Amino acid sequence: MQQPSTRNELFKILGVGFGIAVTVGGTIGTGILRKPGPIAAQLGDPGLIMALWVAVSLYAFLGTLCTIELGTSVPRAGAWYVYAQRAFGNYAGFVVGINSWLGTCSALGFGVYTMSEYLALLLPQLAGYEPYVAAAILLALTVIHWIGLALASSFQNVMSLLKGIGLFAFVAVCYLYGNEVTMAEAETTTSKIIETGSWIAPVIFSLQAIFYTYDGWHTAAYFSEEDRDPSKNLPKSMIGGVLVIIAIYLLCNLAILHVLPMTQLAQSKLAAADAITLIFGEGSGKIVTLFLMISILGIVNAQLLFNPRVLYSMSRDGLFLKSGVTVNQGGTPAVAMLITSGVAITLILIGKDATEKLSDIATFFFVLGYTSGFASLLALRRKEPELPRPWKVPAYPFLPILMLILSIAFLVGAVVQDLASSQYALLFLVISYPVYLLVRKLNR
Repeated sequence: MQQPSTRNELFKILGVGFGIAVTVGGTIGTGILRKPGPIAAQLGDPGLIMALWVAVSLYAFLGTLCTIELGTSVPRAGAWYVYAQRAFGNYAGFVVGINSWLGTCSALGFGVYTMSEYLALLLPQLAGYEPYVAAAILLALTVIHWIGLALASSFQNVMSLLKGIGLFAFVAVCYLYGNEVTMAEAETTTSKIIETGSWIAPVIFSLQAIFYTYDGWHTAAYFSEEDRDPSKNLPKSMIGGVLVIIAIYLLCNLAILHVLPMTQLAQSKLAAADAITLIFGEGSGKIVTLFLMISILGIVNAQLLFNPRVLYSMSRDGLFLKSGVTVNQGGTPAVAMLITSGVAITLILIGKDATEKLSDIATFFFVLGYTSGFASLLALRRKEPELPRPWKVPAYPFLPILMLILSIAFLVGAVVQDLASSQYALLFLVISYPVYLLVRKLNR
């Protein structure tokens, strides 16, 4: 049995099973159920839709290969923050860490709020009380995590398993019981998009949406410090997790395109629910709603697991509160957990619009994290050539350079496409510097 921590150290009790579960659970939320509709409205062509999903799938897989090298050579809690801090110094690490943490807090708040809305559909008496229901759900999860890592990780394993079974069952149902759309119903509009020269904006919009659904493919790296043997387990966890995610995402999109005509899909706010309703009728709506709740619960539990570990690692390096290194007897970063939950609950009580807007901006920060990771890999190879690397990324330096270029291109495209949201993101980056100076002064 794991002994209580006496030196504020995290417990090394995790393995491959948890790594796969937290990767799947930390990535797959409602995005795969909600985004196919808006993407279809922008693109209108099944071939182009699947091509973009395959492209981002390949990005996530290749990004995983790069991140494994970082996670096994620097096995510390915090992922992107840890790599940026080691490669480029404290300020770069602070910027990456604090913005990643804030982005996840907003995504956490938005996810729990959305879950409360689905719960109100099942229990109409809760309508009007969604913010308080969302705060109560998050408090309940905080209690589970406070009890300890063993319970929180077991809960994550169960949620991820249920989520995977549910999505594979959805694919099977669509193919076994759904009627395939005709060629006319799947009629393409790609040629019209290209002829008018208006394809760039729809493609960038769609890539942003798909990137949002894929964020989390690196989640297992946050827990490398708590893995019993990261050099052996992390590659299995990360590769296994991302392959499961890719399979689910591609199969779900194919299933939705198999059942829903393009005109209907383009107007759908919840494509998976519309597909099930088309097959089984209106009475099936509650089943889909229940599954949505389980799916959201899995991803917010994963976010509540990994996000405090960013603050914990920053605190250990003197870049956050000194008390942030506190680990309770269950192996949970206690102060970091309370701060994370408190910020997310505050955003929930401010209102859903605020959390939704911030979660949209968070996509920029998430890709900024990827960018910093690929840059860190290249920098550490030059800065610390003797650093033990149990796993080395294949095709070095071509692969990390390619991933860095693609990530920067996405960030530039996001700024051009959505200048308003990008301005808010850039404002956060500017504000980071005086906050960094204040934190350093307080920690002297």
